Amino acid sequence: MTQSDAPCFALPADLLAAEEAMLQAALAAVGSGDGQRWSASLRFEGLRLLPVAVRLARALIAAGQDLLMVWPDAGAAALARRDAEDLKEVILDFNQLKRAKSDAPDTRLLLAVNPSPADYEEFQALCENHAGVVLMLNGRLEDAAVGIGSVARERRKGFVASWQQAYWLQPLEGGALMRCFPDDWRLYRQDPDGYRQLEVLPDRPDPDTTAALLAGEDPDSIKQQLSGVDRFLDGLRN
Repeated sequence: MTQSDAPCFALPADLLAAEEAMLQAALAAVGSGDGQRWSASLRFEGLRLLPVAVRLARALIAAGQDLLMVWPDAGAAALARRDAEDLKEVILDFNQLKRAKSDAPDTRLLLAVNPSPADYEEFQALCENHAGVVLMLNGRLEDAAVGIGSVARERRKGFVASWQQAYWLQPLEGGALMRCFPDDWRLYRQDPDGYRQLEVLPDRPDPDTTAALLAGEDPDSIKQQLSGVDRFLDGLRN
């Protein structure tokens, strides 16, 4: 864990600033050659994702990316084509992309918008059949391994773990969490005079670690206490 005296990076001042930071992080990640699956997420309550996705697609194309935007369902894709006529030729839904035939491997950047656990099987197949880089915007695959058999659950966990985070911005109670590729994860605390960088971490912190750091507690000590409680409860059961 890197100490909080590491160089500070300010949080974006507004949504458009966050989108610009996300664009730069996505371009850096896609161009790094360090993997084929990248994720970018703006975890704001009530966020209207369609305008964000359209602006991101336009910016990626303006930056020289040969892009294809895909949505999980036909209705969402139709709305995107209605609101962005200039992009209608590169907007498809999952079924349309699956049916598309090509003699050559498709190496375009695939911008996949908001896939959910319900789309898991179809989305995994699309990713495995796509020759280019996939950038997932506000994907929600974390719960895809819940409520299924153990073999399928492990297989799904493997797919979820294959994604790298290019950009992440999440408001928290009393703080915020950000990752902007190639930088580390940064946790901020909300003080009366604004947000202050609290900690820099090499990996995304789990909720317990995040809560402990924001509360000014040692997360390792908290985990040791919880482990001791678990052992005590296990002893009572035996």
